[in-house]
Amino acid sequence: MTGQDWLEKDFYKTLGVPKDADDTAIKKAYRKLARDLHPDRNPGDDAAESRFKDVGEAYSVLSDPEQRKQYDALRAMAGGGARFSAGSGGPAGGTAGFEDLFNGMFSGGGGRTRFSTGGAGGAGGFEDILQDMFGGAAGGGFGSRRGTQRGGDIATSASLPFRSAVEGAKVQLTTSGRSMTVRIPPGVKDGQKIRLRGKGQPGRGGGEPGDMVVTVHVEPHPVFAMDGHNLRITVPVTFAEAALGATIEVPTVSGETVKVKVPAGTPSGRTLRVKGRGVHTPKDTGDLLVTVQVAVPSHLPADARKAVEAFAAATEGEDPRADLRARAAR
Repeated sequence: MTGQDWLEKDFYKTLGVPKDADDTAIKKAYRKLARDLHPDRNPGDDAAESRFKDVGEAYSVLSDPEQRKQYDALRAMAGGGARFSAGSGGPAGGTAGFEDLFNGMFSGGGGRTRFSTGGAGGAGGFEDILQDMFGGAAGGGFGSRRGTQRGGDIATSASLPFRSAVEGAKVQLTTSGRSMTVRIPPGVKDGQKIRLRGKGQPGRGGGEPGDMVVTVHVEPHPVFAMDGHNLRITVPVTFAEAALGATIEVPTVSGETVKVKVPAGTPSGRTLRVKGRGVHTPKDTGDLLVTVQVAVPSHLPADARKAVEAFAAATEGEDPRADLRARAAR
């Protein structure tokens, strides 16, 4: 992403949020747009794919507090009557000098650039902010930097289905006119940032290239959830299975099923552990955590009702809440 991109693109408008939107509103807007525009939902729709990339680019900047601060500052100055001129004695005003300044910053262009800002603030405030944003050397003015300079970082984003996040995946990213394949490791979390060394903007004067920072967004799964390297699932069981004990089949994220023994007398909400069925990483392997939920039928046939009534009569006098009252009285 170039400096000119930040000037020309209204990331708030892209996400459909106001400029004072908080992080929660920005994330909510992004998730809805990413879900609606995802290429899997719009196969062959080039317009949707382009919009999907724009939404990801906007979110990658606005979700990062430091980048959002820099973006807001740059946009505010550009819209506040800043005047730029390129070279010695060039005419003030126009946009060409402004583009030259930022092309030089982001693409390694040479030459000296001087600028001034309207109002009482002078050029110092603008220069200081640019140096903070893009790593300029202290002293000497922005236009007088020479020698080695590290390339700028590139921020982008990738959206993954839940299963791909668990198993790891290769994704194709296109940014700043370049296309590359990026390996996402297994067990990546929603919102996690992956830094790819040397994949950013080229350096100047022999300086090292910047990095690419990929913010990963994981689509939620209707059944599974990640807990570290463990996977969680809630499985309904009948009252008889919980009371008498049973062996049940439980799905795994790979599509297979595993047999899980539910001990007799298992209460609703108890979690059973299946070893080695979580996220596989080079360092370790997580488990599958199965939370048992006793399912209560909404309608009972006559014979089933009689059986339940007989059970209630046989257990009359038992109070499952007696301990609760005792603990509440402490």
